[in-house]
Amino acid sequence: MLHVCSLSKLPETVATTGAKSVITLINAEMNVPTPAGILPERHLSLAFNDIVSPVQGLVPASERHVQAFLSFVNSWDQQDPLVIHCWAGISRSTAGAYVAACALNPEADEHRLAKILRERSPSATPNARIVAIGDKLLGRDGRMIDAIRGIGRGANAFEGTPFVMPID
Repeated sequence: MLHVCSLSKLPETVATTGAKSVITLINAEMNVPTPAGILPERHLSLAFNDIVSPVQGLVPASERHVQAFLSFVNSWDQQDPLVIHCWAGISRSTAGAYVAACALNPEADEHRLAKILRERSPSATPNARIVAIGDKLLGRDGRMIDAIRGIGRGANAFEGTPFVMPID
């Protein structure tokens, strides 16, 4: 299972789920230690800002970031939960969960997965840049982008509620 949460809920989410793998999607200046119970090689930390278009002084998600993300997801044995988190659990992590679900289910309908994401997380507002890069790398021909546009912006929230994104 894929579990999604904010940084503040990371230790609790890892502990309660029994996760053995973690993906951190957060700003470069944030040092996120590997949570207890996670081997360092099973903690992928990708540093970029939650922006869609380049902004001077900030780092947008790149194809290199999303490729590293996909490589890590594809190396996951799916025996124990994987936690994906960002600062608030609303944008980068929900985009990551959506991209991961699409990658792990190459035949799955993108719109169905986007609707599941919205059902599981009313506040999810997936980072459009991450979704677009994922769409390109997975050869989804714009369907991931359209599906996320279709669910619209999530409900206003300071922090997302942790949730499970199914992968089957």
